[in-house]
Amino acid sequence: MIDHLDGAVIPTGFDVPVEPLRRAAHYTGEPGSIAEARSFAADFMGRLRTEWCAAIGDRTEEEVLLVVSELVTNADRHSNGPYILELEGTDVEVAVTVYDSSVAMPRRFPRDPERVGRHGLEIVHVLAREVAAERVPVGKRVRAVLGFDGKE
Repeated sequence: MIDHLDGAVIPTGFDVPVEPLRRAAHYTGEPGSIAEARSFAADFMGRLRTEWCAAIGDRTEEEVLLVVSELVTNADRHSNGPYILELEGTDVEVAVTVYDSSVAMPRRFPRDPERVGRHGLEIVHVLAREVAAERVPVGKRVRAVLGFDGKE
């Protein structure tokens, strides 16, 4: 909120945040890392609700946590080193980004209800409005953006 006093603009401390909320965590791939990543993401979603007044329903939060689980699981299984989970969000969307040391790009397999496993990226594509993967100097980055559209 901004008060106007004789043409002067005085910030009152209730302004809307300008920069998205950003947090990152580093994981070694030891047992329990995927659960830790989900917990980190749940805390992040709570901060979005508080700091950005984001209207995030339970279903939307579960979808974000599922995307975190799928991307972190892929990094855990297919890279030979640590990985980083980065979350960035506002009141309308959250981006889930995972960096890992593998240069092998993720593969999205055709739909096959009889296939056991390898549905992770398929799930991410259904839940996210944008999914991208690219090589970076130390491996790759996979990013999924989910919107908060009020669906429950």
